[in-house]
Amino acid sequence: MAERRRKAPVRAQPRRHSRRALAAPRKLSPLARLIHAFRKEKIRFQVAGMRAAILQGVPATTLDTDLWLDLPPRQHIRVLNLCRNPGATICANTVVDLSDGSTVNFLYRVDGLRTFAQEFMRAKKLRWLGLQVAVLPLSRVYKSKKTVGRPKDVAHLPLLEQTMRRQRKAAAS
Repeated sequence: MAERRRKAPVRAQPRRHSRRALAAPRKLSPLARLIHAFRKEKIRFQVAGMRAAILQGVPATTLDTDLWLDLPPRQHIRVLNLCRNPGATICANTVVDLSDGSTVNFLYRVDGLRTFAQEFMRAKKLRWLGLQVAVLPLSRVYKSKKTVGRPKDVAHLPLLEQTMRRQRKAAAS
């Protein structure tokens, strides 16, 4: 009896040009593209606020990302121009909405903390968005929120305390 053959091969057949075998370049999020732009321009930054806390395990959500920049506030135009390239909408001198709808706040100082350079030396280095970024430690996020004292910051303090206690216990065992 004659064997039946498939019309199409089960496995991909080798091609003549290796270009065809390469995967399409991965798409970066607008925030990752912005971070790349900062690095290209040699603008140091660290993730601050609740985004920094969430990256370190605090069980919360936030609607925006706070980036503390190592620039004087008078250079905000430079930062906003970098944001325009990936298609961000400028909402204020320190706030942009990226093309995916996410909001980024740029901080030029953080109340209750030391200078950017001093805090940057103590920053945690974490992977986020496929990149290694500097992140303000939980204890420093806590101190800043306590100093500022806005109602939404005060509401976050118990979550920060709970996570710091849990992390200290885990480190002790």
